Amino acid sequence: MKNNKKYEWLGEANALPNILPYDMKEGTLSSTLDRMYDSSFKVTEEYKASMGDLQNGASSNIQGSHTKIQQVGIHNFRLPLQFKKKDGGVIELETSVTGTVSLEAEKKGINMSRIVRSFYEYKDQTFSIDLLGDILKSYRDKLGSYDAHIILNFSFPIIQPSLRSGLEGYQYYNVSLEANHKQDGTFKKYIHFDFVYSSACPCSFELAMQAMEERNKAIVSHSQRSKTRITIEFNDMVWIEDLRDMCIDALQTETQVMVKREDEQAFAELNGSNLKFVEDAARLIHERLNQNSNITDFKVICSHLESLHSHDAISVLVKGIKGGLTADVPVEVYRSLVC
Repeated sequence: MKNNKKYEWLGEANALPNILPYDMKEGTLSSTLDRMYDSSFKVTEEYKASMGDLQNGASSNIQGSHTKIQQVGIHNFRLPLQFKKKDGGVIELETSVTGTVSLEAEKKGINMSRIVRSFYEYKDQTFSIDLLGDILKSYRDKLGSYDAHIILNFSFPIIQPSLRSGLEGYQYYNVSLEANHKQDGTFKKYIHFDFVYSSACPCSFELAMQAMEERNKAIVSHSQRSKTRITIEFNDMVWIEDLRDMCIDALQTETQVMVKREDEQAFAELNGSNLKFVEDAARLIHERLNQNSNITDFKVICSHLESLHSHDAISVLVKGIKGGLTADVPVEVYRSLVC
């Protein structure tokens, strides 16, 4: 149905003599165009074939350098996806998708909607890191590209019991599944996992004890909320729940969801029993990840958001295999380690 309603021009015409809607200016193109949306129009195959496609145009239309683009695609395309849990269940999570392909020097651009459509072909399946390989091949072939890359980002909930009160609540973990398929046929898959914990300073604890014992002073040693971001490369499946357990085993002092007085006291005791510098945190996680034979490579980034200092304390540690993950960290990653 066409909207034929005419709208009245508001205001005094003589007060704004030179400011008129385009369709009131005689002799302009705008005054001759039909500006009513036609909801009854149907696109035929013939009409569709006549529509221009600038992104698949001639290479002479390329602006700037005629050079290959390593990654081009979409970021933060969101949809609900189902993921398998370690216990065999399935959970549906809002997921942010980043999907890219390489673009050869002689090609103008890509049809980005094909990446989106590729995901909707799989939307009813249960997602896993291995399914990403099929999706990568699908949109790489549709776009005629050599390399393809994908990242799925979501918050993964796991029930956390309280320390002493018998309560429980959902702890949410920021997780990214990443996969890339190269022209040479190599397929690599990664999990990025964020874990938030408390770090009580060993030095501050020792100084506090000295002041209490020698000077009878009431002292609170400093601790702070801290975050580690773990990246693992693997062959056989490593569950998100297992990564969480590895972090708890290594660091002990995960921040709490449900807390009563007895839990708060227990948390203080737990921190006193697990003092750690940022160097300790990275090495403790390294030790734990290194024990898992399914993990072929890994990187550990720790950031302690110091309560004493105006700056943060950081450490980066990799497994150290030849040609593997490096200790290089982009500045935007450091900026994202806020918790």
